[in-house]
Amino acid sequence: MEAPMLAVMLALSLQTATPPGPLAGDWVVDLSATPSEPYYKGMSLTLEADGTVTGSFYDSEILAGRWKAAGGRICASFRTTDGAGPYHTSVCQGASGLEGQTWAEHRNFVFLWRAKPATAEDRKAKWW
Repeated sequence: MEAPMLAVMLALSLQTATPPGPLAGDWVVDLSATPSEPYYKGMSLTLEADGTVTGSFYDSEILAGRWKAAGGRICASFRTTDGAGPYHTSVCQGASGLEGQTWAEHRNFVFLWRAKPATAEDRKAKWW
């Protein structure tokens, strides 16, 4: 194999072999409708090298998740369920954490939210 072709193949394999880290991990999602009534849920994201996303959000396993890095952004989309219907979530790395939205067609709402990295104390909370 020619050296330039080998270098290109190596670069491509390195680019796809290591998923970006900023979305991966545990997050505290702020679902508060009003600041005086805080409402939080935990979210755990694992980004695989093949572009899939696994983990959990709002007490549900992530189904059919995918992530992508493009244009200086890292985003993921996935589906969860409450047993009555699907929730479709999209999330991107923001300046101070994650910014996302969740659409529940069967409940007729779209919810916009932000998330911050979870701490050990967060993971012990009742809402986690």
